[in-house]
Parts: sequence; structure tokens; C-alpha cells
Amino acid sequence: MATDRLQFHEMGIDDRILKALADLGWAQPTLIQEKAIPLALEGKDILARARTGSGKTAAYAVPVIQRILTSKQNVREQAVRVLILVPTKELGQQVQAMIRQLTAYCARDVRVADISGKADLSAQRPILMEKPDVVVGTPSRVLAHLSAQSLDLQASLETLVIDEADLLFSFGFEADLKSLLCHLPKIYQSFLMSATLSEDVQALKELLLHNPVILKLQGSQLPDSSQLQQYSVQCEEEDKFLLIYTLLKLHLVQGKTLVFVGAVERCYRLKLFLEQFSIPTCVLNSELPVHSRCHIITQFNQGFYDYIIATDEQVLADPTTTTAQAAEGKGKKKKNAGRAKDKEYGVSRGIDFQNVSNVINFDFPTTVDSYIHRVGRTARADNPGTALTFISHTELPLLAEVEDALIGDNTECALKPYGFKMEEIEGFRYRCRDAMRSVTKQAVREARLKEIKQELLNSEKLKTYFEDNPRDLQLLRHDKDLHPAVIKPHLKNVPEYLIPPTLRGVANPMSGRKRRRREKPKPDGVVKTTFKKDFRGKNPLKSFHYTGGRSRGGKAGKS
Repeated sequence: MATDRLQFHEMGIDDRILKALADLGWAQPTLIQEKAIPLALEGKDILARARTGSGKTAAYAVPVIQRILTSKQNVREQAVRVLILVPTKELGQQVQAMIRQLTAYCARDVRVADISGKADLSAQRPILMEKPDVVVGTPSRVLAHLSAQSLDLQASLETLVIDEADLLFSFGFEADLKSLLCHLPKIYQSFLMSATLSEDVQALKELLLHNPVILKLQGSQLPDSSQLQQYSVQCEEEDKFLLIYTLLKLHLVQGKTLVFVGAVERCYRLKLFLEQFSIPTCVLNSELPVHSRCHIITQFNQGFYDYIIATDEQVLADPTTTTAQAAEGKGKKKKNAGRAKDKEYGVSRGIDFQNVSNVINFDFPTTVDSYIHRVGRTARADNPGTALTFISHTELPLLAEVEDALIGDNTECALKPYGFKMEEIEGFRYRCRDAMRSVTKQAVREARLKEIKQELLNSEKLKTYFEDNPRDLQLLRHDKDLHPAVIKPHLKNVPEYLIPPTLRGVANPMSGRKRRRREKPKPDGVVKTTFKKDFRGKNPLKSFHYTGGRSRGGKAGKS
């Protein structure tokens, strides 16, 4: 540890903020915090690129809070001084929670309001009439309040923050953002925080910043191989299901795991498939109510669930199209396609999933940025992590793009081919085919409807009843079986003779759900080892590893 690192107490920060930082267990600032906080306190505009998990939120939140506390020493009237724009509702709630943690000892002096939720404008108006010091919201929601004259920034705004700036344009907020700028004063301090410096971010820089300090703190957008192990497996559709079954059922993948798929339908197909083998999972997608989504993320962070299957909906067909327009334009046969998707939903970007040991790309991401932000959910801060990506032969060009981008940053960030001796797990194939036959299109449709109805009910409970009964939140789970497909009891257990000889004594297919549910949530900062190891200290999946394959997109070798 370098002795010349600038510490929090050397930055001129208020003692109340320092006490909150100590309560969070932050002994010293991260690199982005060390560089950005002093510059922000000097009043500089900042454009910062730092990888996900680097502490960007606190890097702008601390100076924002400090500036408000300094302003209030002059006994100025209550006003909205800070606007924080976020691309998704989930990130809005996360930012509000972070600011509340940092203002634990000065909550009377610094009030924060998150207006990014789906509540009616009229319901949020009383909150804004109290003029909170900090307003957090998506561009569309902030613009709606400005147009309704329930929010006025022209006279009082001192600081504008845009978090995950590279997402705003891709979520269709360009027009909203440009309209919003007309409601801002001529002089204010601005922060742009982003994991990538795309052309969109450069455009925002020209639009918002004045002589900014540009911080590019990490040469690589992902940690190197000493912290993040990245593997790719070339396999086609049926083999994807076979491999995910083997990894999860035999508990070869350990710790909290995010499984990314490319569409909502795939989300439920995989969940129903795993249900056949009594593997409980949560789903997370844009069709679920925002209260339910945020509750799922919170419970996942607290250790309630091991697996989340998440959709990565980077660009919806038309982010500005309403549900009614979509349904009207697509006709009767595709009414389900017009089901309400939340354009302000985002899982792979910005959300602070805590202590994620593994990311599995069940479906390959469509862009390099999407890959970086998916994999960035693990190996956050100083924790280790593993990313495993399934690739079909048609996706090899996309893999080449990702590898070129990563190797351009750092050769230590390249994906390593992770081959499997498929004959070792061939005995599981008939079980997987049996399960897949039960997961019909009709079963998937029924599962989506059932889940949405169930989560709408949960959402109302979350919104009303649980405000008065917070302890009962722990009783509300999101990983219950949907059961629209016929469950075959014989698939629940794995006979010993089917387990590959190399994994006997290592795999643990009989560990039951009840036992896992009684496990206490792991304390913050503790991440379980990613892959279970045998008594000789070897990774059991190494039994499938081959060394003679091609380095890029090579087909899995067989010995």
C-alpha cells in the first residue's frame, strides 16, 4: 500500500461525512475518489472514465454533499441545488441509497429525493414542493416535472451530475436531455461519470462541460487476469442447456451468479428448464414492476438467492414507442410482443450487484460495451471473479470484436478458451432433452403471465404494506417455482453413476434447497471461491480443459 495516497481526512471533508465513510468501512479512497473529490471541491467540471465497481458514485456524491453543507453555513433558503441524472430507475434508487448512507449524520441538512420511479407526477409533486437539496431522476421524468412546473432549477441549481453517461443516448434520452438543458441556469458545475468514453459521451462533454478535467484512470475497462478470469466455450443451443445444468446442478459454480440471456422469452425458458431439476432462480427483466426489480436486487445482495437470470436489453426496438402504439402496430397475433417493457430498465449497466462471484453469458452479448458491462458485475473493487461465455459458431465474429477490444487495452484481459470433454457429461444429455421437451412455447407464455401477475401483486405489497412492516419483506421471495411445465420428479436427483468419474467426491448434487435457504447471508466483502476444488487443490472443471485448441473461438477439443 502506498504511503503517499491521499486519505479522506486530508481532503477537507466535513467530519459528519467522514464518520459516515467510517461506518461504511471505507478505510481509504479508491483511485477515482482520490483524484476526483479534491478537483470537484475546487469547483472543476469533471469527465471521468473509470471501470464499473471503482466507486464512481461516491466520487461525485461526497463533494456534492460537502458543497451543500458549506452552502448552508450561510443560512441560505431551502432549494434544489443538485440534479443527478441516471439512465435507469434501479440506478436511481441505488444513488439515493448511497447519498442517504453518506448523510447519515447530517440528514436534516441534506435531503435527497428520487423521482425516477413510476409513481404519478401528482404523487411526487409534494416531495418536490419541499425543495430537497438533491433530486435524482431519469431525464424523461425530470423533464416531465419541469414541464409541469413542479420543479424549478433555473434559479437554484449549482451542480449537475450525469451518472453512466454512456447509457443516456442508447436508452433514447437524447431529445429529453437537450430539452432539459433549456431549464438549467447558465452557470453550474458538471460531472460526467462513465465506464466508457463513447462518441455519445464526447457529445455530452461539448454540451455540458466547461474546461473540464478529464480523468482516464484505468487503462483497461476490466480487471486483469489476476482478479478476473474470463473463459469462452464454443457450444450450440442444446449444449448450452447441458453445460448450465452440469455447472449448477453439480455445484461446480460456487457463490452468487448472474446468468445473462438475450431476451425475456429466453429468461423464462431457462428458468423453467432449471426448475425441472429443482434449481431455484430469480428472473430480472423489463416486464417486472420496478419495485419488484429493486427488491430482487436488494435480496440478492443480502444473500437470499444464488442465481439470477437477467435479460440484457440494451436497445429496445424503439425506446420512445409506447406500449399502446406497439400493440396497435403489431396486430392481434403479436399482442404479447407489445407487452409493457420499461425503457428505463437496466441490469448489466450501473447496478451495484454486490459480491458476485460469477457471470455466465448464456447468450453472447451483441456489442463490446455490453460484454464489458455484463462482466463488470463481478470482480468489483478488490474481489475476484469469473466470467464464462457460451458462444455458437455464428457468434465467432462478435467474439473476435470483444477480444480485439480487450487485448487492445491489456493482453491480460483476453478470453481464454475453456474446452469440455463433452463425452464426460454425455450421460446428462437425455435428462436435459427430457426437461427441454417440457418447456414448450405455451409453458413459457404461461410462465411470463404468471410471473408478471405475481410480481404486480408483490409490487403493491412492497409499496404499501411493507412500508409499515419492513421485517416481513424477508418473507417475500422471488425465486418460487412457476410450474407451468410438467415437473418430472426423477430429474430432481442425480444418480451417482451419471457423475463423471473425475468429479465424484467433488460434485455435490444432493445439497437441498432448504439447507441453502437457511444459510446466513455472507457478510459484505466476503466472496466464496468461484469453482469448487477437490482434495488435491485442483479445479474440477480442469478435467474438461484442453490445451491444444485454437486461441480464438476454437472448437472444444476432445481427447
